[in-house]
Amino acid sequence: MASQAQTASSTKMTIRKGRGTALKNYRQIFKNLLIKDSGQDLIEYALVAALVGLGSVAAISGLDNSLKNTYNGVGSALTNATA
Repeated sequence: MASQAQTASSTKMTIRKGRGTALKNYRQIFKNLLIKDSGQDLIEYALVAALVGLGSVAAISGLDNSLKNTYNGVGSALTNATA
């Protein structure tokens, strides 16, 4: 009976040690995320690319009528030149 109590006690200690180790690992991972900035450059490049894309769409949308009028004028000039 005493051996069962010792086994149960050692099992509880092992579980507690395992939890502590896992908690320390999570703490270390969290500290590494706060300290290290290896992925920061990739995120910055992605944000710059997104801003360039949005700027391009805004610029093209603003030039929509101007481009449409220019191409219609060129098309009319070509049609009149061949007629």
